[in-house]
Amino acid sequence: MPILTPQTDRYPPDLFDRENLGDESEASWWAMYTMSRREKHLMRQLVQLELPFYCPIIPKRNRSPGGRIRTSYLPLFANYVFLYGDNEQRYQAMTGNCVARYTPVVNGVELTRDLRRIYGLIQAGVPLTAESRLEAGDLVRVRSGPFRGYEGYVIRREGQRRLLVAVNFLQQGASFALEDCELEPV
Repeated sequence: MPILTPQTDRYPPDLFDRENLGDESEASWWAMYTMSRREKHLMRQLVQLELPFYCPIIPKRNRSPGGRIRTSYLPLFANYVFLYGDNEQRYQAMTGNCVARYTPVVNGVELTRDLRRIYGLIQAGVPLTAESRLEAGDLVRVRSGPFRGYEGYVIRREGQRRLLVAVNFLQQGASFALEDCELEPV
């Protein structure tokens, strides 16, 4: 049973349904680097201010000393919340005393593509593992299975073959176990 219910990971709820997301002249992505463990506080503030954002949240299950399973909902990329807006909206987000620094995203289309893929994996309920550094591997595309069309790098973790879906802007990503899918080199 979760200690707290998961809060919204994006605002507005249809953020990724926008056609030109990341390619608009009046708005762009900003990577907001928060103070330690302040991502959710910033997300609540951004919802109140009605500012578009995305912060991938994944469930993490732990067993308590008494044997109960507890579920926490943690950001996939620690300390990062992605804000989508103009300079004025960035300024509003900075005034909440949660953001340590920010970085403008130069290639918004690429970041949008990467975040949409991460969002799709989370919505599909795939158990993700955060990857703090990207490793070289074979670039492949999934030919069959539920993730057909996804591209990423094949890596090995704990004896498993996994597909690394990268967020190139952060040089981080998420990986999931490859099972019952057919791959082709890109």
